[in-house]
Amino acid sequence: MATATFDPTPRDGLDPSCVFCRVIDGVEGAHLVARDDVAMAFLDRSPLFPGHTLVVPTRHAVTLTDLRADELGPFFERVQRVSAAIVVALEAGGTFVANNNIVSQSVGHLHVHVVPRSRGDGLKGFFWPRRRYAEGEAEDVAARLRLAFDAIGE
Repeated sequence: MATATFDPTPRDGLDPSCVFCRVIDGVEGAHLVARDDVAMAFLDRSPLFPGHTLVVPTRHAVTLTDLRADELGPFFERVQRVSAAIVVALEAGGTFVANNNIVSQSVGHLHVHVVPRSRGDGLKGFFWPRRRYAEGEAEDVAARLRLAFDAIGE
């Protein structure tokens, strides 16, 4: 794991108060999986399964909506590569890829979880109860989302 003297002056788009920025800067240690100028991937300290990896942008962004349009594709290309690497390296049956935005986001820096999966591993669907829409509710929710989506634009 990397160690360094921490300079509290923000540089290169990093936030010195953010633990993931400190990992990117080499101040906090982590088990590195991959790193380039777009993203860094390292093992989660409290994994669901061995190989559970976090992929973070190398520029501080709190949520997915904080990524610039030109960063989005390259960032998710790294997520895709980590997912493929987990399947190959760990002989996983697949992966679970997830991102929390604010709610349940334990660190205020965008991070995508890539978790190795295999049949019978004990994870069932999502980690919370699911329900069906009430009569007419799905149409209403979809219409509200379409309006918001159109208002946001490109």
